[in-house]
Amino acid sequence: MNTEPFVIERIYKAPISKVWAAITDVNKMAEWYFKLADFKPVVGFEFEFTGGDGTTEFLHKCKVTEVVDGSKLTHSWTYDGYEGYSEVTWELFPDGDGTRLKLTHAGLETFPGLPSFKRENFVAGWTHITGTSLKEYLEK
Repeated sequence: MNTEPFVIERIYKAPISKVWAAITDVNKMAEWYFKLADFKPVVGFEFEFTGGDGTTEFLHKCKVTEVVDGSKLTHSWTYDGYEGYSEVTWELFPDGDGTRLKLTHAGLETFPGLPSFKRENFVAGWTHITGTSLKEYLEK
């Protein structure tokens, strides 16, 4: 079993402030990520959303666990009714006139051995979200 966190890095042609707003402003998040009822980059803030693998929808339950304003956001990532606990960390770094994003999703191995929770599904999802959805939103 692979217990290494999934890590992906992307460079965007956008200032850190724009990337930070994209990952912390509920209205901006709805344009490229998930539609949330509310979101605040505040430790302890809880949020949830529904998403799936094309065949099954899952209620994701999350809680903000760390915030460094403008540069780092960490939140838990669990599934209602299923075992497992993971954390997603978004870190932003200046990169010339753009921004480097480092996304780390740790704890994937704690989820049940269902096909929907396979590591490759997370890899594909985060690759699309960071490489297509967020990139297109930021660079439009």
